[in-house]
Amino acid sequence: MDVLIALDQGTTSSRCLAFDARGNVVALAQREFAQHFPQDGWVEHDPEDIWQSTLQSFDAVVRELLGAGHAVVGIGISNQRETTLLWDRRTGTAVYPAIVWQDRRTADTCARLQQEEGLGERVAARTGLLLDPYFSATKLAWILDNVAGVRARAEAGELAFGTVDTFLLWRLTGGRRHCTDATNASRTMLFDIHAQCWDEELLARFGVPRAVLPEVLDSAADFGTVQAGLPAAGVPIAGIAGDQQAALIGQGCLAPGQAKSTYGTGCFLVLNTGATPVRSHNRLLTTLAYRLDGKPAYALEGSIFVAGAAIKWLRDALGLIASAGESELVALRAPDPGGVYLVPAFTGLGAPHWDPAARGAILGLTRDSGAEAIVTAALQSVAYQTRDLLDAMARDGTTLDVLRVDGGMAANSWMLQFMADMLGIPVSRPRITEATALGAASLAGYRLGMLPTLDHLTAQCGEERRFLPAMPEPERARLYAGWLDAVARVRTT
Repeated sequence: MDVLIALDQGTTSSRCLAFDARGNVVALAQREFAQHFPQDGWVEHDPEDIWQSTLQSFDAVVRELLGAGHAVVGIGISNQRETTLLWDRRTGTAVYPAIVWQDRRTADTCARLQQEEGLGERVAARTGLLLDPYFSATKLAWILDNVAGVRARAEAGELAFGTVDTFLLWRLTGGRRHCTDATNASRTMLFDIHAQCWDEELLARFGVPRAVLPEVLDSAADFGTVQAGLPAAGVPIAGIAGDQQAALIGQGCLAPGQAKSTYGTGCFLVLNTGATPVRSHNRLLTTLAYRLDGKPAYALEGSIFVAGAAIKWLRDALGLIASAGESELVALRAPDPGGVYLVPAFTGLGAPHWDPAARGAILGLTRDSGAEAIVTAALQSVAYQTRDLLDAMARDGTTLDVLRVDGGMAANSWMLQFMADMLGIPVSRPRITEATALGAASLAGYRLGMLPTLDHLTAQCGEERRFLPAMPEPERARLYAGWLDAVARVRTT
């Protein structure tokens, strides 16, 4: 049986999934890797951990497929976006750890550029983004300016920049391809999403040499083949998209007005706006949904930095739960946290606040509050943050009839019911929640002519369950007002 492989490289783990022609997962492997926090607000990954965890999961899946008599015919890549790497073109070795999308070390730089140079409006007009340390440009500039000898080597053409997709592609092809796709390029703060090219003025303003930049291709394109000696050697890599754009495709949100929200380490709500880029007046992002045959489709996006990461924190740092799945059992036992709110601003607040200096807090504690209240409050915080995003979209003139959800946290039925209650609209969970990987595989299959339409696999999967709002409006309003008060207490802007 012919199968498509998706390499889904995320913030805390690398995964490899194989899909058959009906969108079923026929093989899966996952490898977690270490997170590094060298200073407050700094988040780094070891590039070799990214590569080895990807390679190990890839190898495990290919071995399983070959053992079962399956044939790998195409590969798609989805990746954590904005995370920034710079490496030696000759050796492929990174000159500094990967600076992760969550990293806030360049917050002061962004504030200075905004205040002193008025760059924010230029960034928004050209890239659709906010001038924020979340994106790649100031991360890359920091490496260039703070690692000895790196800027001179970059200007001499000795170094290559990329988001994680580009780094993996370089390694997979043995350095033969230095490419990215338009969705990942659109997250760098250096790419003009209207002209569909690197912006020379922004490159100059951020001090980024053009020599380090990758070629920008469509999301479904010829990205080369896997080099000899690696799993699936010779198989074409035919699709690349940032993880949230891949999930949009995997959820079949290909028509304007359709939206999905993915719950992984963070939460990312993406609304397809079609051929027209919509400028938000409520601090949402205008970004690329995908680019096919040279034609861009656009999206509005709300980005939340901490969702599943809060549950991981409860497990690893506080020891309140033994596994992420246990959080649902706790919430079923103790659905009312008794006025406790957890604001998970561990690395600042994302949309619609964009406050990099905010920090997390647990509010409303009494002597009666226990571990169960904190766990439930953490789950509720995901729904509250999603409500923040939908309210911002509504102020921009867009309302949703249904929200499609995916990602690891989408397995938590208690949370999805609370989310439907808080949003006041149905929440739809697909039969296969691996939307990110499914989207990457779909891009590859579409490019290779295996799939008649980009949403073919999604259509095969269907909806597993729909959660309908049942909470009375006064209760919904009371709970959300408490959340807004809690957020106001941690904000610095």
